[in-house]
Amino acid sequence: MVREQYTTATEGTHIERPENQYVYKIGIYGWRKRCLYLFVLLLLIILLVNFALTIWILRVMWFSPTGMGHLRVTQDGLRLEGESEFLFPLYAKEIHSRMDSSLLLQSTQNVTVNARNTDGDVTGRLKVGPKIVEVQSQQFQINSKDGKPLFTVDEKKAVVGTDKLRITGPEGALFEHSVETPLVRADSFQDLRLESPTRSLSMDAPKGVHIKAHAGKIEALSQSDIIFHSRDGTLVLDAETVCLPKLIPETSGPGSSSQRLYEICVCLDGKLYLSVAGTSTTCHENSQICL
Repeated sequence: MVREQYTTATEGTHIERPENQYVYKIGIYGWRKRCLYLFVLLLLIILLVNFALTIWILRVMWFSPTGMGHLRVTQDGLRLEGESEFLFPLYAKEIHSRMDSSLLLQSTQNVTVNARNTDGDVTGRLKVGPKIVEVQSQQFQINSKDGKPLFTVDEKKAVVGTDKLRITGPEGALFEHSVETPLVRADSFQDLRLESPTRSLSMDAPKGVHIKAHAGKIEALSQSDIIFHSRDGTLVLDAETVCLPKLIPETSGPGSSSQRLYEICVCLDGKLYLSVAGTSTTCHENSQICL
């Protein structure tokens, strides 16, 4: 750009033009101008490429005003349709499936659900592995649909809150220590068996132990002694017939070989034996078996 100087003159005046006229050039010329145009062209190309990539990402990721792809933003939170894969931890307050489908959590290794406090420490953990399901918590509890506790486990005890606990295994239930229960009953038309293969079996109750068989018999087998002990009461055998087939009979009396009636005698140590019945007791006569 050339800056020129103009002078005005009136008639009758003569103004001499200066011999030296100064010309000032304003603007960018030469290689600077070409670099500027090239830089502007490069910015325009980058802008077009970024715009095209943005359109491509929006198209591929299925962005919409309501969400992205299968992910929808609703008033209640986020709604995810179809299968999704999470490469990093997922933090959520509540996760539930649709009303017409189930919720599936799947992993090639294990599925771990952690509960943390305000300090970030893990207070509860549920880990589902390929061979074991592990729960780490101060208390584990299973509730019914109405909120009733069905099964509760803590460091001290396990509580079954159902009305009936049923063991369906063919070998029954194995208890390594004591069991406290108000009732032990078998299924209908099945036998109830209490067994201790290598140790003793003891049943204690402050107000008595009741053993009932309404449609069968009661059988007690032991390798050593069977002891019925009553501290404050008596031992009553109330039945139409009481049979003791393996008691030792005392047959030393005369005519005892043809005698079929016996009476039960008790030694001082509690041993029972049979003695041939007579018109009066014969226990003293045959008490030598207690020696």
